[in-house]
Amino acid sequence: MKNSKSIPLREEINNKYKWHLEDIYSSKEDFEKAFENSKSEIDKILSFKGKLNNSSDTLLNCLKECDRVSLEIDKIYVYANMKFHEDSTVSESQILSNRAESLITEYMAKTSFITPEILTIPKEILNKFIEENKSLKLYTHFLKNIQRESKHILSDSEEKILSQFSEISSSPQNIFTMLNDADMTFKDIENEKGEKVQLTKGRYVSFLENKSREVRKEAFNSLYDSYLDHKNTIAATYYGNVKSDVITANIRGYSSVLEMALSDDNIPVSVYDNLVDTVRNNLNLLHRYVSLRKKILKVDQLHMYDLYVPLTEDFEMEIPYEKAQEIVLEGLKPMGEDYIENLKKGFNGGWIDVHENKGKRGGAYSWGTYSVHPYVLLNHQDNINSTFTLAHEMGHALHSYYTWEKQPYIYSGHKIFVAEVASTCNEVLLIKHLLNTTDNKEFKKYLVNYFLEQFRGTFFRQTMFAEFEKIAHEMVQKGEPLTADNLSALYHKLNCDYFGDDIIVDEKIDIEWARIPHFYNSFYVYQYSTGYCAAIALAEKILTEGESAVKKYKEFLSKGNSEYSIDLLKGAGVDVTEKAPLESAMKVFESLLDEMEKLFL
Repeated sequence: MKNSKSIPLREEINNKYKWHLEDIYSSKEDFEKAFENSKSEIDKILSFKGKLNNSSDTLLNCLKECDRVSLEIDKIYVYANMKFHEDSTVSESQILSNRAESLITEYMAKTSFITPEILTIPKEILNKFIEENKSLKLYTHFLKNIQRESKHILSDSEEKILSQFSEISSSPQNIFTMLNDADMTFKDIENEKGEKVQLTKGRYVSFLENKSREVRKEAFNSLYDSYLDHKNTIAATYYGNVKSDVITANIRGYSSVLEMALSDDNIPVSVYDNLVDTVRNNLNLLHRYVSLRKKILKVDQLHMYDLYVPLTEDFEMEIPYEKAQEIVLEGLKPMGEDYIENLKKGFNGGWIDVHENKGKRGGAYSWGTYSVHPYVLLNHQDNINSTFTLAHEMGHALHSYYTWEKQPYIYSGHKIFVAEVASTCNEVLLIKHLLNTTDNKEFKKYLVNYFLEQFRGTFFRQTMFAEFEKIAHEMVQKGEPLTADNLSALYHKLNCDYFGDDIIVDEKIDIEWARIPHFYNSFYVYQYSTGYCAAIALAEKILTEGESAVKKYKEFLSKGNSEYSIDLLKGAGVDVTEKAPLESAMKVFESLLDEMEKLFL
């Protein structure tokens, strides 16, 4: 779908480009029946309260009942929120989302006794339960992980209070989402033809890729002017989010929010610190890239809105959605026939919501529910960026698909640490395929720059975000408030450090922190950077080692969260506790800079 002057309404989009949420619930009546049934089923779990140490069978039956009820609530939650995400202007969908949020909160509150009770079972008794009950052995990793976190688990009554508090503590994220997705508007801009066109978050990057510097500048100013208009509200909202994190970490006895966030997946804080330190020690490479971009664009001053424009003046490639599918299928052939067949199943099976419409959530994601199939939300634009986004999100989707085929519900999820590996590996395979198969020098130049931009955006930029989050949380932990002014000052300094002296760090970029949704899921974004490094290493193994590497990789995809993320990646052949994958990625980036100089200068 080409850019039009206004955003279509949901009903104006062809149904073949919409996801099939009816695969979850075929009617509103089915949803309501499941909702009411789940409310009553939650209470049945309470019958196990105070009895989990009675026998292995009692413990097993409680866990099985939790799985059964949780699965249905998960379906309700996914369905309600995806209805909301496809068009947030529909008040009925807002109500569904709120009801689903309340249902999950009720479930968490009424099942909050389980973890504390498991912790009261002496370790030797719990081990005996696992040994004597073959069915309970399925839950070994789950139970051992609870034991590992024992010192941070509170009493039954305290856990219940915290679970009830969670609905309030999620308010900052909900407020930001409504402001960012439903209420935020942007001033129209003029395109290169002098026509007034509507600016949206979904179109923003496309405008930054425009050859006209005036279009880029106007889009940049229009976007950030809107965030500046709301800077104090967003700063207060973000401060509430961070303050909630800090209070929760203190209550649970963690030394920091960072430790709490990483502890869930047993990730050492050193992994986070290694990332920031390694990137900091190699910022000269990013400075070199910025300097090269300035030379190639032949500008006296390089601005922040000049970072996305393709460097190949005469190269354009329009890629409609169907063509993007073909390119992705071809590029991922090294993954094997069954992977390709599963991709086609997703393309043709109502998994994907393709085009932007009024009220639709911006960006892209993969979600879904265990008993149905994965889903993907896109806001497709007819360009190479959206083609890579398709490959990326289908990496997530097939990660879920392979896991759901092999794992029980208890291990059906993925920690973000490994989820981003699966998606980014697809992107790396695709770009390597395109680089190796094109004879078009202009396209090769575009791809080299695109690969470098992936490094800048996924590796360097996300690490800068990670450093921003760490400093912001440390400020609050020391008792300092977060304001629009001090957050913007912090963000300005980080941009100066990361991008160097050959770029003008425009004043309006200082407010960019205010538009990052992931900041409301604290210490999330660093995993894009670590995952990117792991993905590069795994893609190289797949291309050089062939079937043996593919087999290990698909085993990794099928394991879900049945092991800790670090162990999952070690099984696939990458050790992220070492600096080696980070330093190796830096060498790839440096080699791309060398290639860029040969092609462009």
